[in-house]
Amino acid sequence: MDESVNGHLIKALRRDGWEIVCAKDIFPEGTADEVHFEHAAKQKWVLVANDEDHKVIGHRWLSEGKTFAGLIEWAPKKYEKETIGDLVRKFEALAERDEPFDSDYPIIHL
Repeated sequence: MDESVNGHLIKALRRDGWEIVCAKDIFPEGTADEVHFEHAAKQKWVLVANDEDHKVIGHRWLSEGKTFAGLIEWAPKKYEKETIGDLVRKFEALAERDEPFDSDYPIIHL
């Protein structure tokens, strides 16, 4: 999880049994998003972020032919329109899919 993701969402997902590694658990606060993205890709982790920067990085990587396991992203304004419970249900719905990430376009917009 990127450091921009709401802590209440992280707690709710962990409470539901999701294995989550936060950027701040690995890197100092303020580490560049590109570093987070590269690390997640090397670990074959799905990155979760709600800022425009990660989406831009993901699209750039795709255009450069680089691969990554997946990116789940949404605009920060979603927190204003949806509850944490709504977002958790969206994550649960993704988990129910056999293969939620398309190898040609591994970015999911919530």
